[in-house]
Amino acid sequence: MPLHNPIGFGSVDFIDLFLAVLLTALALCWSPFIAPACARLARRPAWCMILLAVLPIALRLALLAHHPVPRPDIYDEFGHLLVADTLRHFRLANPPHRSHEFFETFFVLQQPSYSSIYPIGSGLILAIGWTLLGSPWAGVLLAIGAFCALCYWMLRGWTAPGWALLGGLIAVLQFGPLNQWTNSYWGGAVPAAAGCLVFGALPRLRNTARLRDGLLLGLGASLHLLTRPYESVYLLACVPLFLGRRFPRKALLAAALVCMPAIGITLLQNKRVTGNWFQLPYSLSQYQYGVPAALTFQQTPIPHVPLTPQQALDYRMQSNFHPGHDTLASYLARLFYRVRYYRFYFYPPLYLALIAFLAGIRTYRWLCVPAACLLFALGTNFFPAFQFHYLAAVVCLFVLMSVRGLQTLTRLRRGREAARVLIFFCIAQFVFWYAPHLLEGTGFPIEIVRFDMWNSINHRNPERRIEVDRQLAAIPGKLLIFVRYWPRHPFQEEWVYNGADIDTQRIVWAHDLGDEENQKLRAYYPDRKAILLEPDATPPRLTW
Repeated sequence: MPLHNPIGFGSVDFIDLFLAVLLTALALCWSPFIAPACARLARRPAWCMILLAVLPIALRLALLAHHPVPRPDIYDEFGHLLVADTLRHFRLANPPHRSHEFFETFFVLQQPSYSSIYPIGSGLILAIGWTLLGSPWAGVLLAIGAFCALCYWMLRGWTAPGWALLGGLIAVLQFGPLNQWTNSYWGGAVPAAAGCLVFGALPRLRNTARLRDGLLLGLGASLHLLTRPYESVYLLACVPLFLGRRFPRKALLAAALVCMPAIGITLLQNKRVTGNWFQLPYSLSQYQYGVPAALTFQQTPIPHVPLTPQQALDYRMQSNFHPGHDTLASYLARLFYRVRYYRFYFYPPLYLALIAFLAGIRTYRWLCVPAACLLFALGTNFFPAFQFHYLAAVVCLFVLMSVRGLQTLTRLRRGREAARVLIFFCIAQFVFWYAPHLLEGTGFPIEIVRFDMWNSINHRNPERRIEVDRQLAAIPGKLLIFVRYWPRHPFQEEWVYNGADIDTQRIVWAHDLGDEENQKLRAYYPDRKAILLEPDATPPRLTW
C-alpha cells in the first residue's frame, strides 16, 4: 500500500533507490576533477584541519530542528556536568551541604566535600563551552571538532597527505553527528583528541626528535591524565613501545615538564575533594559507596527490575568480578564478550580493511599499532564494566589501521577498485542514516529511522525528564522537588542531581525521606514551593 508521501514509497523502495544512486555516484564521482582537488587540499594541513573541525559540528547543527540539544540522562553525564559547574565557580570542590542526606546520588561525594568523583578534563571542556556559548553541549561539539582535526594531523605522521585526509573524513563519518560522543556528555572526544596528540607525536619523534613534538606529546599525555587517569598508565607504556631503541632525551624531558602541571592539578583536586593529596575522588567513592566498579557484585542476583534476556546477560558478564577473586577464566570470558562492542570503532565495510592491514604487517613500526590497541583492551578488561570511551585514546589507531588497510588493498590486483568501493560504502552508510534524520517528518524517514542501530540521537531521548522539565518551567518562583521512588524502581534511574551551588538554584532536587525529615528541608528553604515527584508513575506525577 502507498505510504503518506508524495510518491508512495516504502522503506524498501527508498533503499533500492538509494543503492541505484550510490552505484551511479560510484561510476561518476571519482572523476579526473575530484581526485586532483582532494590531493591538493590534503597537502594544505591548516585548511584540512579547519574543514575537519567544522564539518562534524555543522552536520550536527543541521539536525537541531528534529534533534535538539541533548538532555543529560545518565549519572556519568551529570557527574561531568557537576565538574563543569564547579569549575565555572572557580573551584575544584564545593563545601558540603548541611542537609546533604537529601542530595545523595550516583558518582557524587557529599563528604568531606560536595563534588563529582571525576577528574576535571571532560568537565573543563564543558565549562569552556558553557561559559563562552551558554551551553555545555557547545563544549562537546568543540571536542568532537578538535578530535576530527587532530586525527588528520596524527595520520600525517604515519602516511601520505591524501590518505590522512581520508582518515579524517572517516573520523567525521564514524564519530560525528550521529555518534554517542556527540549526543551525550560522557566526554569520549576529549581523551580521543589526547590520543591523537600522543600517537601523532611518537612517529615524528622517531623520525626527527624535534622539541616541538616532545611538547605535543606532553600536552596529549597531560590532557589524557586529566580525563582518564587509569588508562594513562597504558598510554605511557605505549611511548617506549613505539620509540623502540630511539630515545630522544631532550624531547622526552620537554614532554615530562609539560606533564608536571597536570600532575599538580590532579594532586590539588585530590586534596580539595578528598582531603588527601594521594586519594582520588574515584577511589573515595568506591570506599564510601562501593561504586563505581560494582566491587560487591560477585554472586549478586540480578536486580528485581524488568530486564530483557540480553540485558540480563550484560549484567552477569559485567558483574562477574571481585578484586582478588577474579579468575583467568572469567577474565578471558569478559574479554571475549567485549569484542562485540568494538564495532563502535569501525564501519562494517572497514572490517575488510582491518583484515588487509593485519595481513600486510611486515615491520615493527606497524606491529606496534595493533599491539597498543591490544594493550588497552587487556588493561581495561580488569574493570568489570565497559564503556566506549575507555579505549578513546587509541581510537585514532583504529582509524589508522583502516586507512593503512585500504592503502594495502590498492597494491593488489584490482585492489584499487576494491578500496574505492569500500570508501564509497562508508560514505553511503553515513548518508543513508544521516538523510532520514535530516529529513525527519517528511514521510519516508519515519519508517527507516526506527532501524537505526545508533540510537543515541533518536531512540534514547529522556522523554520523561523532558516532560517533567516542561511542566516545572511553567511553575513560577523557586521550587523544591522531593523525589519519591516506588518499590520496584530501577536503581540506575536517578533523578536527584543538583549544580555546584545548590542553594542558589531555581529548582532544588531532593530525596523524599518521609514527612518528618522533609519538613526540616522545607524549613531550610522557606521561600521555595515544595512539590512531590513520582517518576515511576506513567506519566511521571507531580503533586503539591
